[in-house]
Amino acid sequence: MAADPTTTIRTEPAGDTGVRADPPPPGRFAGDSVPRHLARGALGFGALIASLALLPVTGPVSLLLAPAGLIALRGCPMCWAIGLAETVSAGRLRRSCVDGRCELTRAGVR
Repeated sequence: MAADPTTTIRTEPAGDTGVRADPPPPGRFAGDSVPRHLARGALGFGALIASLALLPVTGPVSLLLAPAGLIALRGCPMCWAIGLAETVSAGRLRRSCVDGRCELTRAGVR
């Protein structure tokens, strides 16, 4: 019986026989780098604060800064704070699984 190459299914061997030390994928909120994330935060919080502080001077026109601040923060200040924590901790922990047992260790420490 010949196998049709278009319907062949690749399967992995049963059980975890090797060591898997792939780093976990970055968090949903994590940024590329800490300085870049902090710059986005300064821009976002600055725009939000300015939109309220300039309200007596420029009137409702200053509220146009609020959406720009929220875009810089990617939606909400709490999401930015979670992203900062994920960005700072990225790459500092490693997970390794051997025979169904997983451990968290600090990167660079064996």
